[in-house]
Amino acid sequence: MRNIWTIAKREYDNYYNSPIAYVVAFAILLVLGIIFGLNVFFFAQNSFQNFGQAPDISGITGAFVFMLVLSVPALTMRLISDETRMGTMELMLTAPVRDAELVIGKWLGAFLYLLSLIAVTLVFPIILNNLVSPGIDLRVMLSAYLGVILLSAAFLGIGVGISAVFSNQIAAFFVTLITFVFLWWLVGFPASVVPAGGDVFTYLDMKSHFYNTLNVGVIQLGDLAYYISITALGLFVGTTAIEIRRWR
Repeated sequence: MRNIWTIAKREYDNYYNSPIAYVVAFAILLVLGIIFGLNVFFFAQNSFQNFGQAPDISGITGAFVFMLVLSVPALTMRLISDETRMGTMELMLTAPVRDAELVIGKWLGAFLYLLSLIAVTLVFPIILNNLVSPGIDLRVMLSAYLGVILLSAAFLGIGVGISAVFSNQIAAFFVTLITFVFLWWLVGFPASVVPAGGDVFTYLDMKSHFYNTLNVGVIQLGDLAYYISITALGLFVGTTAIEIRRWR
């Protein structure tokens, strides 16, 4: 556990020495800030029709996860592939660190960075809750943010696994982005075309587990298990890739 935390802390600190992390944070907060402002404006403009209704936070969290689809590949592309490029992977493989500890530590460092960013975005529902009457639905907010956290963990798990497979950052970036696009947009299409296996494709669709349930205040065990399984699968792929590299 100590090795995992040491690696995670190093990676977390490295993000604040990297311009990519600041660009990602700026882009996400800018988009969410614009959406937040529009939500407040339109709710105020239609305050008479919306009297007695709670303002909707799902637009902010929905935009957040969409931005994660586009930005997480940039955060994970260098996590392990950069170690290979710089020649430090050989040193890490000879260190008293297990392969799983290395992968989990890298993932945890990136996860802590995203948790920090998620914590900053809480200012939007807090302001909305105090600015507009009635306040927001706290149950929906907690469910939506739980979905954002689970999605962040799953995206990072996939990204770390792919970063371990490739020694080139650019290759890791594009393969991760293509994987996200497939799981987020494309995998659900066959559900409406192939009735026999529609349920399988619907279950594999990442966005359906968020937008249809968590983002509207519905927490189901199947959705939690899905995102945790995707995270574990990504970490397993990363660990396996490093083990194969060790024995080459």
